[in-house]
Amino acid sequence: MNIGQAAAASGITAKMIRYYESIALVPPGRRSDAGYRVYSDDDLHVLRFVKRARTLGFSLEQIRELLSLWQNKARASADVKAIALGHVAELNQRIAELTEMRDTLQTLAGCCQGNDRPDCPILQSLGHSD
Repeated sequence: MNIGQAAAASGITAKMIRYYESIALVPPGRRSDAGYRVYSDDDLHVLRFVKRARTLGFSLEQIRELLSLWQNKARASADVKAIALGHVAELNQRIAELTEMRDTLQTLAGCCQGNDRPDCPILQSLGHSD
């Protein structure tokens, strides 16, 4: 299949496939005699792996490690689990930060009268440096 078909089948745009190839995250598609990229079912499987990992929020470097482990049949599952749990810890940190931001904004919005007057606690808070 060509890059457009691979993009449609994997859910990754052709531009991103080219990018992933350029950073050696995925191997480049083989070339036809006319110079077009040609993708096999195995290539598509790798692209779908990358798509799913990106959907779960893994970084490109984490995906590179996971792909390497996925392709290494002698791997220890503990190595994969360590990457996954490290990512869970990162997600928990981000969730805590987002929750704090949400709560702060909710409090500020609750303090704002939202009327025609110019005073606004939201803008006053943004104008203060920590």
